[in-house]
Amino acid sequence: MNRIIYIVDDEKRIRDLIRAYLEKEGYEIRDFNNAQSALISFKRNPCDMLIIDIMMPGTNGLELCKQIRKSSNVPIIIVSARDEEVDRILGLELGSDDYISKPFSPRELVVRVKNIFKRLYPAKPEHTENISLYCDVEINDSARSIMVNGNTTEFTGKEYALLSLFVNNPGRAYSREQLINSIWGYDYIGDVRPVDDLVKRIRKKLNTADSSMEITTIWGFGYKSSGG
Repeated sequence: MNRIIYIVDDEKRIRDLIRAYLEKEGYEIRDFNNAQSALISFKRNPCDMLIIDIMMPGTNGLELCKQIRKSSNVPIIIVSARDEEVDRILGLELGSDDYISKPFSPRELVVRVKNIFKRLYPAKPEHTENISLYCDVEINDSARSIMVNGNTTEFTGKEYALLSLFVNNPGRAYSREQLINSIWGYDYIGDVRPVDDLVKRIRKKLNTADSSMEITTIWGFGYKSSGG
């Protein structure tokens, strides 16, 4: 079944451009000229990814991202004419998976869409299970699921990637810059605060699940996994 992607942008020209390139790759596209109609549709018929503009009349893209994240970990790419660091960081902190500034290359956007889906749904033989375990955290890449202290726990795409990195490399210290390069998967220019926010969210979920695994801060450098 084709993956469904929502495009949310008040500019018809931009929606048509993105639609043309993504449909050529086999994706099913539904487009919206405002955030509210996209949110209503998403609640009725969830999609596999959203591509959202920030500046729109009424509810803006950041607020839409925030509302979506209240109930879903669906991948979100923010596309915006505002190439300001504060917008990029805020978008990532609200749970978006990527951020691209206008004007942009449609081919680059297609590559980013494909890369996100590849990370979320890696191609593996159906009979093979790829399970990683550290402390009481079990990551099943085949099922794309995480169990913490015996219970299934929901994580966003970026949270999943970062936690998987720590689980598969116990005790290894990573700088914030290394984590940015590893998790975001492209040259990121800007503040490394999104890493701190990501770690904070993972810690909260581990603590809620009474996990023995910890993500320890290495002051002035980065983070490592620890636990008993």
